[in-house]
Amino acid sequence: MPRAGLDAEVVTEAGATLADEIGIGQLSMSILATRLGVKTPSLYKHVDGLGALTHRIAVLGATEAGDAVEEAVRGRSGVEALAAATQALRGYVRRHPGRYAATTGARPTGDDDPLGPALARPIASLAVVLQDYGLEPDEEIHALRMVRSMVHGFATIEDTGGFQWAADVDESFTWMIDFLDHGLRGRHDLHLP
Repeated sequence: MPRAGLDAEVVTEAGATLADEIGIGQLSMSILATRLGVKTPSLYKHVDGLGALTHRIAVLGATEAGDAVEEAVRGRSGVEALAAATQALRGYVRRHPGRYAATTGARPTGDDDPLGPALARPIASLAVVLQDYGLEPDEEIHALRMVRSMVHGFATIEDTGGFQWAADVDESFTWMIDFLDHGLRGRHDLHLP
């Protein structure tokens, strides 16, 4: 019989919190069971193993990241929206590195998998931000990949302590946003294919 108060959502949230603390790669069903004060087999009554738990954490992480970006850009436009969106995503990675890591490379298992819409939400918010830059439809995917790659790289390097120079990291991030803004506004001057 499942432990009272323990269900798939509670197990997922506990797993996500633990992943944020120790890293998604270090998460195991036995460590989570210890955290929850149950025997490992008890968790299998709520999730179908570590793969299913990681998938559920990816859905949670993508949903939360989507909420953060969507809220940050509401009522903003141009470089202000770009800065808000990228800062929101950076902040999410800093607060929830394990949840975010679970989303990286996660793939929906089918049309009814909630991961698909969850992963699409932060990207959709970024796409709205990029509309202010007058991108052609065939340019949007390239711009989305560029923005996502730059923020992902910056945030994950920052999270692992990779920026060890004396310069202020927040100033570097602001510099990157300014660079993105100028690049997006001046992209036609670059004569890209």
